[in-house]
Amino acid sequence: MKTNSTKDTLNLMDTVLKDSYGRQIRDLRISVTDRCNFRCFYCLPNGEPTLARKETILTFEEIVFISEIFVSLGIEKIRLTGGEPILRKNLVDLVGKIAALKSNLKDLALTTNGFDFPKHAENLKKSGLDRVTISLDSLKPDKFQQITGVNKLDEVLAAIESAKANDFQPIKINAVIIRDCNDDELVDFAEFARQNEVSFRFIEFMPLDSGHDWKREQVVSGKEIFQKINQVFPLKLKQSPRGNETAWKYEFADGAKGEIGIIAPVTEMFCGQCSRIRLTADGQIRTCLFSTSEHNLRDFIRSGASRIQIIEFIKDVVFKKEPRHRINDTEFVQPARTMSFIGG
Repeated sequence: MKTNSTKDTLNLMDTVLKDSYGRQIRDLRISVTDRCNFRCFYCLPNGEPTLARKETILTFEEIVFISEIFVSLGIEKIRLTGGEPILRKNLVDLVGKIAALKSNLKDLALTTNGFDFPKHAENLKKSGLDRVTISLDSLKPDKFQQITGVNKLDEVLAAIESAKANDFQPIKINAVIIRDCNDDELVDFAEFARQNEVSFRFIEFMPLDSGHDWKREQVVSGKEIFQKINQVFPLKLKQSPRGNETAWKYEFADGAKGEIGIIAPVTEMFCGQCSRIRLTADGQIRTCLFSTSEHNLRDFIRSGASRIQIIEFIKDVVFKKEPRHRINDTEFVQPARTMSFIGG
């Protein structure tokens, strides 16, 4: 990597990342690969995606360098995503190198489909991974295969057990809820959270599919999700206001362990408190999940830019962060790249 990696004359902690609306950026999502071994129809409904060329993917050295700069600018949380991040060879080594930043970094997490997670769980924990989020869109084998394109429900359930055995806390389970698909499992998911003492997070269906087939009628609103669960398992709000958190968090009123989280970016957008920024596997900064433009940090770094120049590049990009997404605007344009490229 050709870059001036010295500290130059800039004090590491003399600035923080803020956009023009005064929002401080504290969370960085890093996609480490655009490859995935699942074919979830809400992400990749049209078969095999076009993958980025190998030489365009950020190296581990570049990811660690970028992470260190972001942490020096006030990033407190880093989440590794994909694609499926565990498909990135030697991911454990990358986790260990980023975890070395923990004198300032407060949290290092991973989002995974769970398929290969048990093979690596112990080493990921030892390397410094704090938390894990596992996708689970159905508890019914046939429905799971319909949604994901693979018959691997048992493997995902085993991944959750592996996360518990290796003391990842808290364990979050993500389910994208789609009308007339898996919305009949809301109560079952809540029961799963109670029995397994995990945080089950329900996510509204978003327009990030490769086929651009998303329809608003398929969205099950956060309010509807809450009402259906609350009818069977009364819920109590855990915190209000939620600050920069994406999810409204609820506990079970009867004292049962486990947690319910509801993420409603379509019907109850939380852009006003957004503290997140994203880095794609090929080194593009995205200031919003639904951005239609990207900022090429990879080529800027590879051009030999100095550390101060890279910091100024990042600060300039963040300052121009959008005030909100435009899903609910008539002129909304869906991002060209899917969630598998962007990272969750």
